[in-house]
Amino acid sequence: MQITSLKLQNFRNHVETTVDWAPHMNVIIGQNGAGKTNLIDAIHYLCMSRSFVSSSDMYVVNQDATFFMIKGHFEGNIRSSFDVGCSYSRGEGKKIFVNESPLDRLSDLIGMVPVVVLSPRDKKLTSEGPSERRSFVDSFISQISPAYLQDLLDFRKARKQRNKLLQQFRGSREVLVSYLEPWNVQLLEYGSRIVAKRTQVLNKFQDFLAQEYEVISGMRHEPHLEYQTFCEPDEGEATIRERYKAKLEEEQDHEIERELTLVGPHRDEIVFYLDDFELRKYGSQGQHRLFALALKLAQLLYFSEELDDLPIFLLDDVFGDLDAQRTDVLLNALIEHAGQTFVTAANPIPFDDYLTFDGERNRKFKVENGNINRLK
Repeated sequence: MQITSLKLQNFRNHVETTVDWAPHMNVIIGQNGAGKTNLIDAIHYLCMSRSFVSSSDMYVVNQDATFFMIKGHFEGNIRSSFDVGCSYSRGEGKKIFVNESPLDRLSDLIGMVPVVVLSPRDKKLTSEGPSERRSFVDSFISQISPAYLQDLLDFRKARKQRNKLLQQFRGSREVLVSYLEPWNVQLLEYGSRIVAKRTQVLNKFQDFLAQEYEVISGMRHEPHLEYQTFCEPDEGEATIRERYKAKLEEEQDHEIERELTLVGPHRDEIVFYLDDFELRKYGSQGQHRLFALALKLAQLLYFSEELDDLPIFLLDDVFGDLDAQRTDVLLNALIEHAGQTFVTAANPIPFDDYLTFDGERNRKFKVENGNINRLK
C-alpha cells in the first residue's frame, strides 16, 4: 500500500501543505518543532483515524483555526486507487471519508491501509503498565482482522453496561445475578474469541520477534513473551469459553462486592522476557530500546507476510538513540522493506550512503516552520 499525495489544512503548524510522496523511501529532515512529525502523524490519521502523538483531536487543530482537514490518495493491490479524508471541527467532532463518502463508523477505516509506527514513545511498551501492551496487541491484530476489532468493540460495550448494572442496582443479590446473566453471555462470546485470537497471533509473532531482535541487537539473547489471561491461553474458542464461564462464576461475589467486571481480556498482560529475566523489571535502557525496536520490526514482517498489501512504515526520530552499528542495521532493513517508508530526522543521518534519491523511487524533503520543500 502506498500514499502518493497528502494535503493538510490547519493541521498543527501546517496551515496549507501539499506534498507528493515517493513509492519507496521518503526522508523528512528539519529541526525539532519544524513540523516533520506532523506529516507522518497525518498519514497515521488516514490509516488509523487517530494520532499516534496526541491524546485528543482538539490538540491537533492549528491554534488560529477551528478545524483541520487531511486528504490522501492511496494505491494498492486490494483497492487499486482510492482517497481518504479526515476532518475535525470543534463542536462537530471527527469524520472519515473514503472517496468522498463518509464512513458510518471510524472503525471501518482500520485495516484498509496497514501501518506500523516506530517512535521514541515505544519505550512505554516495555517499561509501563499492561494497558500499553494490550493496546499494542489490539491495534496490531485489528489491522489484520476486522472480526477481532468488532469483537473488541462489542466486548467493551457489553462490559460497560455490565459495570453500570453492578454499580447502580440496589435490589436483592438473586435478582442482580439474574440480570447479569445476559451480559455474561455476551462477555463469554466476545471475550473467548478475543483471547483465542490473541493466543493464535502471539504464538506466531514469537518467531518474528526472535528473528528481528537477533538482527537488530547482534546478540544471542532469546526474547520471548508470555500471554497472561484469566486461564491457560488456548487457540480454541470452546475451551476458552468453558474456562471463562467457570472463572466468572468463581469471581461473582467479588465482582458484586467491587461493583466491577474483574474477569476478562480487558485485564490481560503480555510479559516480555530476555532469556529468563523479565524485561520490564530488570532490563537496561539499551535493552528496552532494542526490544521495542524489534517489536515494531517484527510487526512489519508479520504484516508483510500476512497481508496482500504491504504496510506503510512510519519512523519518527528514532536514529538519535542508536549507535552506528544499529543505525547501519536499521537502514539496511528499511532498504530491504519493499513497501513505502517515511523517516523523520533532526540530526544528519548518512542516508545518501545507502540510497539514491532519484526523485522517482526515493525522495528527500526539508521542513521549516510548517513548510515542506523537496530536496534535489
